[in-house]
Amino acid sequence: MREDLEAGAGRAGLSETRFELQDLLELMAVLRDPQQGCPWDIKQDWDSIVPHTLEEAYEVADAIERRAFDELPGELGDLLFQVVYYSQFGAEEQRFDFHDVVHTLTAKMLRRHPHVFPQGTLESRRPPGTDADKVQEQQVNRRWESLKASERAQREAHSILDDVPRNLPSLSRATKLSKRAARVGFDWPDVEGVIAKIREELAEVEEALAENDQEHAREEIGDLLFAVTNLARTLKADPEQCLRATNSKFERRFRFVEARVHEQGMALNEIDLATLERHWQAAKAEPN
Repeated sequence: MREDLEAGAGRAGLSETRFELQDLLELMAVLRDPQQGCPWDIKQDWDSIVPHTLEEAYEVADAIERRAFDELPGELGDLLFQVVYYSQFGAEEQRFDFHDVVHTLTAKMLRRHPHVFPQGTLESRRPPGTDADKVQEQQVNRRWESLKASERAQREAHSILDDVPRNLPSLSRATKLSKRAARVGFDWPDVEGVIAKIREELAEVEEALAENDQEHAREEIGDLLFAVTNLARTLKADPEQCLRATNSKFERRFRFVEARVHEQGMALNEIDLATLERHWQAAKAEPN
């Protein structure tokens, strides 16, 4: 690593140092070194890092949704650090390293963008001024899916659903599963069909509850949520983003209710439901 880094935090000019990718890779190698590394980093493994990866991805999404662009370099760095972590594991086990990750990604993107790189190399990029013969977006999407299908076939995948990650948040995974099925024609012809399905699933929840069958009701709630994700997909909305926005809205309004109750010198559990509802309606009338 650079002399600036090795000199330690006491050097006056350290805060102005511009680190590069190689510095980060070397830092990770040192953190994992059995003799001089960090005890916490040394004991990590493939499985223990996964929850951190998911958390960092959500923190990136949160910063973007809040338009906190001053925080975004840090959050993206945390997410990149996860990739560096897995690459270090791979290097230690002589499976792959970070450079293999970069090579694999670049080769895949070149392969999937023949309309931009006709010969599959960076040097073969389309020259400027060729807008007239650019491939239409719909054609690009069809080609993209065809290439991904070919890649699945090479991995001996037996279903179009095989490479939908199991660890995705349930709403996101439901959307991906239904989107894959829709691509081969397994879909409603219009949004009215999806809405009818939601009503059907809601009726089945109500029927299960009327029969006091809690286990069946839970199953039907899952079906209802899956149908709602299909509605979001049909409307080209991301259900995770929709729900996160609703979570934020609920939190904002509930904090408003809390504030009003506290102004009265009371606790929430001391207020009757009608008063809470009145405060809630006032919260809804507040500008976002």
